[in-house]
Amino acid sequence: QLYRDARECLTLLSQRLGSQKFFFGDSPASLDAFVFSRVAPLLKAKLPNGKLQQHLKSLQNLCNYCTSILSLYFPWDGGEPLASAPRAAGADGGEAEEDPHKWRNQLLSVLVGLAAMLGYAFLSGIVSIQRGSTGPAGHQPITLEEEEEEE
Repeated sequence: QLYRDARECLTLLSQRLGSQKFFFGDSPASLDAFVFSRVAPLLKAKLPNGKLQQHLKSLQNLCNYCTSILSLYFPWDGGEPLASAPRAAGADGGEAEEDPHKWRNQLLSVLVGLAAMLGYAFLSGIVSIQRGSTGPAGHQPITLEEEEEEE
């Protein structure tokens, strides 16, 4: 049922777009941004089940619509779907050559995430650091309230 509804939605979008460049004429509107944000990943992504993607590829005007927006607003991408774009990785197509800074970026992402989580834990009071006693045995550490009272 879900695939049937999605296919129907894509077909209706294709019919509404017709031969126009954008949904409301020659200039893009917020609807174009919304539709592109949903259709382009469906067109470009590798999916485990390609039924919906194949249906989208059969709707040539929606494919041209995505390609047009990609080439207009994302010129460095070339505006071509990944499946037909030549690989920049070289002959072996190694994943390491696609992004030479992959490990650095992953490490930085983990460190930023860790710092954000620790910052949240400290600021929200989930984790706190208390000073230990440095005086002779048997003395209790002075709390912040006691320090304020002494002043």
